[in-house]
Amino acid sequence: MKLVDSVHGAYVHTRRVRILSELLAPLFPPGSRVLDVGCGDGILASALMELRPDLALEGIDVLVRDGARIAVREFDGLHIPFPDKSFDIVLLVDVIHHADDGRGLLAEASRVARRGVVVKDHLNDAWLAHSTLAFMDRVGNARHGVALPFHYWGKRTWDEVIQAAGLKTSTWIGRLGIYPWWADWVFGRSLHFIGFFEPVQD
Repeated sequence: MKLVDSVHGAYVHTRRVRILSELLAPLFPPGSRVLDVGCGDGILASALMELRPDLALEGIDVLVRDGARIAVREFDGLHIPFPDKSFDIVLLVDVIHHADDGRGLLAEASRVARRGVVVKDHLNDAWLAHSTLAFMDRVGNARHGVALPFHYWGKRTWDEVIQAAGLKTSTWIGRLGIYPWWADWVFGRSLHFIGFFEPVQD
C-alpha cells in the first residue's frame, strides 16, 4: 500500500486538485464568501483562490490539520457552527459520503448558504461502483485518519436529499476527467459529479 500511497500523493492528488479547482472556479458568483466544509489541508481552497482571487474561503473540519492553507475551525461533522445565511456558498468536496448523517449535513449546508451549495461527490449507480469507490477512499484517506463509512448514494437518492434540503439543481457536471485516460475507465467513469444547488424560493 505504501507504493500506492506514494503514487497517489505525488501524481493523482496533484492532478485532482488542479482539475477540480478549474471545474469549480467558474461556479462561484463574483466576490463570494465561501465555507469549505471538510476542507482537509486546504490545498484545494488555496488553488481556488489562486484562480479566483475575488473569493474569500475559510474552512471547517472534524480533523484540523497542522499547516492547513486556510483558516480552519473544528466542528462535530454535522452541526455547522455559523448562523443562518452566513456564507454566499457552502462547498463540500468528497465530504457527504464520509458523514455519519449526510442528509443532515447537506441540510445544514443549505441553512448556512445564501446563494447555494456546491458539492463534489460520488455516484453509486455503475457496475462495481461501491467497491471501486471504497478502494479509492482507502487509498486517499485512510492514512489521514478520515472516517470511512462508505456511504455512497445513487442519483435517485441524491435528487431526494437535495430536494429535502430545500435546494434545486442549477448545474450538474459528470465525467470530470480527474484521472489520466488510462485510469479513467476504472476510477473515473460516471462515479464522480459536481453539482451547484440553489435554494428553492418560497
